[in-house]
Amino acid sequence: MTDFKMLIGGDERIAAGEGWIDSVNPFTGKVWARIPRGQERDAIAAVEAAAAAMENPAWANITASQRGALLRKVGDLIHDNAERLADLEVHDNGKLKAEMLGQLRYLPQHYYYYGGLADKIEGAVIPSDKAGMFTHTVYEPLGVVVAITPWNSPLLLTTWKLAPALAAGNAVVIKPSEHASVSMIEFVKLFLEAGFPPGVVNVVTGYGNECGAALVEHPKVAKVAFTGGDAGGKAVYQAAAKTLKHVTLELGGKSPNIVCEDADITQAVKGAVSGIFAATGQTCMAGSRLLVHEARHDEFVAALRAFVADAKMGDPMALDTQIGPVATLPQYEKVLDYVAIATAEGATLAHGGKPYRGSGCENGWFVEPTILTDVTNSMRVAREEIFGPVLSVIRFKDDDEAIAIANDTPYGLAAGVWTNDLTRAFRYTKALKAGTVWVNAYRVVSYAVPFGGFKQSGIGRENGQEMIKEYLQTKSVYINLEKDVPNPFVLR
Repeated sequence: MTDFKMLIGGDERIAAGEGWIDSVNPFTGKVWARIPRGQERDAIAAVEAAAAAMENPAWANITASQRGALLRKVGDLIHDNAERLADLEVHDNGKLKAEMLGQLRYLPQHYYYYGGLADKIEGAVIPSDKAGMFTHTVYEPLGVVVAITPWNSPLLLTTWKLAPALAAGNAVVIKPSEHASVSMIEFVKLFLEAGFPPGVVNVVTGYGNECGAALVEHPKVAKVAFTGGDAGGKAVYQAAAKTLKHVTLELGGKSPNIVCEDADITQAVKGAVSGIFAATGQTCMAGSRLLVHEARHDEFVAALRAFVADAKMGDPMALDTQIGPVATLPQYEKVLDYVAIATAEGATLAHGGKPYRGSGCENGWFVEPTILTDVTNSMRVAREEIFGPVLSVIRFKDDDEAIAIANDTPYGLAAGVWTNDLTRAFRYTKALKAGTVWVNAYRVVSYAVPFGGFKQSGIGRENGQEMIKEYLQTKSVYINLEKDVPNPFVLR
């Protein structure tokens, strides 16, 4: 077992209270590492270090092009350390190494992209109606940014915040989930190695109520970027509002994956599996509601069951494993509880629904890929985010009903549509109330394309060119070119 330390102001530290949190490997059910149990004093120290970095000429006075060069250097270092970091994530959260390694190998592209954008932040000279005034705008960094990230894809979801925040010239304090902090601790060391001044990137580990709240409430924090559940997002939003902080929230979803009558069933089955089982359902964009046209329902469910029956469950470190464990014991128990709730409400258990104890998986938190049929959109499994490998199949009779069911949710993060009719595809993409809509695809993301939710799935967007402005503030400048000062008693 290894102890890992926080990074504050460029220094590795244990918690002020000297407490530790065990990190349990979801595959083995055993403790494999410890992280510091940070307290309010640690949170304050991290914010103060970031605030000091904002005043340090080594960061405050470098050019945007130099910031871009540092980001590209980080991208190179992530490339060189991708497999090591992926292995740490797998031990922490039980996600498949095949997926985590794919994410880590793609991650450098985010830093290259925002490194290239860093010196493309341009203000404007504005023609003014005020005679003798030269007016222009400039963009400036917000200041200290707090990034609060979840356990399911910690380095990817942190990067969605960190890369644009640094490109814009901010300093960042990262608070990862207590269930997946080890990879983050090792990750932030790469920024020092790349040449970022101490304090520009910091990491504080621990529980939300013991150190996370202090980060959100600190008066020197200008922005909070949060990814997690909607309950946690609302709490962050309320706390940040007390000091009028900028906020970006990427929250939960109950996303519909719609299979139309004319869909290619073979491809749509792959899309359904990608949407809910490939990541053990542990993704905010999970296609947990599968809406299937009544004419294709039985055929589709049979094909889906056959496909899932051959899925290999096992050690997430093995590259041929297709479904890994649930990340935490409480989450594992929650998933099984929802299966019981669904059947009690009248859903039919068409596949799975039980703990999996196959060879090599006896000690891990495995749940069989679960398919529920005869689900109505009023059932709890169709209304509430489960965050596990549980798929609710809902019939529909026509496009109008499918759209109505799809939109009948407090969430609006993502949606998928499977059809070979281009006109129908355009109708769905316009009608669905979701921040991202895929047609004949699912779970595709890009550093160049904005991602975020409608309704209670969040506020703001991540990724893309526009995202960098989420970490900037506009300053308007008036320069009087006349010799005489205007009448001081009259607003011009």
